[in-house]
Amino acid sequence: MAKIHAPNEIRPIGQAPHKIIFNFQFTIYIKFSMTQISNKYDLEERTAKFGESIIEFCIKAKQDAINKPIINQLIRSATSIGANYMEANGASSKKDFGNKIFICKKEAQETKHWLRMMTKCEPERLEDLRKLWRECQELTMIFQKINNSMKSKN
Repeated sequence: MAKIHAPNEIRPIGQAPHKIIFNFQFTIYIKFSMTQISNKYDLEERTAKFGESIIEFCIKAKQDAINKPIINQLIRSATSIGANYMEANGASSKKDFGNKIFICKKEAQETKHWLRMMTKCEPERLEDLRKLWRECQELTMIFQKINNSMKSKN
């Protein structure tokens, strides 16, 4: 743990003072960059949690001839959102990033469709389906905003 003793010194407890070797601009840059990294991580985590929630929902769903293909499609599209977002973050160009983000949005829209179909298969779990649909709608709007922001910059 460090204590600040003077404007240009940081002294770890029990040690001699050390000079701060970065300037104010660098500090702002670090804070800005860490916020960007944190936001990126938050959306990665959010898409992963959404996929996990869909899997947990589907594990509890009844497995019959009608439900199985819908559950399969729901899991595929919902987990694809996070996978494509991870690919977008590793994109080789802005164009590649934009394409992956667009795919994320399309997968989220498809997921909303399968969630709607599940309301007929699992009517007793309507509230769970509504929560999942709302989260999916928010993800759709986030990816649409990212896409629109990229287009307005070009």
